[in-house]
Amino acid sequence: MKKTITSIFALAAVLFFTSCEDETQIVRSNYALDEENSVAVWKGYSPVLFHDGSFSVTSQDIKVENGIVTGGTFTIPIASIKNFDLPADIKPVLLNHLKSPDFFNMALYPNATFNITEVKPLASPTAGAVEGANFAVKGDFTMLGQTQSLSFPAKIVLAGGKADIEAAFKLDRTKWGMNYAADPALGDHHVLPEVDIRLDLTGYQL
Repeated sequence: MKKTITSIFALAAVLFFTSCEDETQIVRSNYALDEENSVAVWKGYSPVLFHDGSFSVTSQDIKVENGIVTGGTFTIPIASIKNFDLPADIKPVLLNHLKSPDFFNMALYPNATFNITEVKPLASPTAGAVEGANFAVKGDFTMLGQTQSLSFPAKIVLAGGKADIEAAFKLDRTKWGMNYAADPALGDHHVLPEVDIRLDLTGYQL
């Protein structure tokens, strides 16, 4: 009986110290985006022209474990939208239209958000991905009050307390109910559903 009790205590000790060792192996940290240097660049098309611009991207909780991003929530303030291709006196016309109920309906939905649910190593090169893409990112993207799953390849580099994240993908706006001018029968006035998105994000360890 005494031998059995001793064995139980020995096993418990092994399990305890093993558990402690496992915990010490997990190094967790949080990163926050540098808002002045983090953007989502967009490019939208009709059959005859395109417009491009950017949004600011903010985040205070990019979660990292053992040097790998594991989660985080990113916010895109719709009011931060910019246009690159139009003359200065015409830019407000386009931007105000994009903020209207026809597109982002900013008065009701001032932000779009992306919540990371999974990050895993990229198994193989993906067409259209940024050069050096090394991870597949999956998450929930919320826009116009609707949430849909969104996945894309990304290049994520963590070094010296700095995070650099780059990604390029296409987003079908109609999946979130943004249907303005999405009918091909409109001809030259048709606004294509797919928008090119490029993320260029920089963050620092908190």
